[in-house]
Amino acid sequence: TDLGAAITGGIGLAASANLDMTRQSPSMFEPVHGSAPDIAGTGTADPTAAILSAALLLDHLGRSDEARRVDAAVAQDLATRDPADPAGTQQIGDRIAASVSLDPATRSVG
Repeated sequence: TDLGAAITGGIGLAASANLDMTRQSPSMFEPVHGSAPDIAGTGTADPTAAILSAALLLDHLGRSDEARRVDAAVAQDLATRDPADPAGTQQIGDRIAASVSLDPATRSVG
């Protein structure tokens, strides 16, 4: 999974889902990269993979429209990032949350 994640942008962007399609046991959704305890509390962890994992959860629960909004917000954020000025955990999360709250048809709060 690390190789697959690396060729798609890095493990910091890779979401994962371990699904029980019978729904008899819980499914699990998490970033591929794990918990990154070495940078915990520094504000430098990129929350994108965790956010994309939440989109996988939404889709699994039948909330496909909401999952697409999250995916679109992440795509917009990734497309507008400045590699010369990396953002921190809070800033990335705030940008994506603000974008999710926009109506996809009008791009206004909805």
